[in-house]
Amino acid sequence: MTIHRIRLRTAATWLVTATTLLALPAAAHAADLRVAYAGSMGAVMDLYLGPAFAKKHKVEYQGEGDGAYGLAHLIAARKIQPDVFVSITPGPIEILIKAGLVKKAYPVASTAMCIAYSPNSPYAKDFRKAAAGRIPWYTVLEMPGVRFGRTDPETDPQGQNIIFAFMLAEKYYHQPDLVKTILGPLENQTQIFTEVSLLARLKSGQMAASSGYLSAARSLHLPYITLPDQINLSNPSMSRGWYSKVHFTLNVNGKPKTVGTQPLVFYAAVPASAPDPELGMAFIHFMNSPAGQAMFQKTGYSQPEGPDLK
Repeated sequence: MTIHRIRLRTAATWLVTATTLLALPAAAHAADLRVAYAGSMGAVMDLYLGPAFAKKHKVEYQGEGDGAYGLAHLIAARKIQPDVFVSITPGPIEILIKAGLVKKAYPVASTAMCIAYSPNSPYAKDFRKAAAGRIPWYTVLEMPGVRFGRTDPETDPQGQNIIFAFMLAEKYYHQPDLVKTILGPLENQTQIFTEVSLLARLKSGQMAASSGYLSAARSLHLPYITLPDQINLSNPSMSRGWYSKVHFTLNVNGKPKTVGTQPLVFYAAVPASAPDPELGMAFIHFMNSPAGQAMFQKTGYSQPEGPDLK
């Protein structure tokens, strides 16, 4: 009987776990599939895709989720060795292409930005009004006492994408201070949590609302506010003429780095350092198969958009 070893880790334990699991020599666990994935994908990976693939191929599945930029840097430094890396946006994949570890990445799903909210917070009724379009969503976030959560823009694409969404909202709604009044500083530590824990904290009622991918909010059965295409970064036709109008600068490793919007597409790649590249590629094919795409759809994801990354 095949055992599907599914592990969810916090950011604090990620590196230790990765060192002991994903960095093991291939001979140690030749029948293991190791997948490193963007943290928002926990439900679809660990409850659907991973176990289904493991059962079909009679292997064991090891899944680890965290911020995609952080994972990419660990893979580039060869501190972890997954068979497959699944990223949100091209940026983390581009780190591995530059490091010579990836030649090609394949789109497997796509999503959109949304505002997720807790059904148990004192402001739930206000968020429900916003979700129904009766009041502007940003006015609820501006209410005194509303705690908003997001991820680190330095290590996680979602952390960048929510800032882009607010910057676009400023232009779209003609509200010039949304970033300042709701998000505060770009690296506002009172709002920043790991991607793995963000929606779990929201679900437990530790905050009133948070950034979120539509796919993750649906996967966890959280209520959410949909955002128009002009804000949610989901429409490729708006990339050049509208989304590209916003950018900001981060301090990364002591150096300024200007970042811009990228498509909200999930890309999968087999790193050159993968212990079992054939098994990794088989998993990518499975994700893009009718069965895999049905699992993505069931957990709130949209079909993959755009060409392969090379």
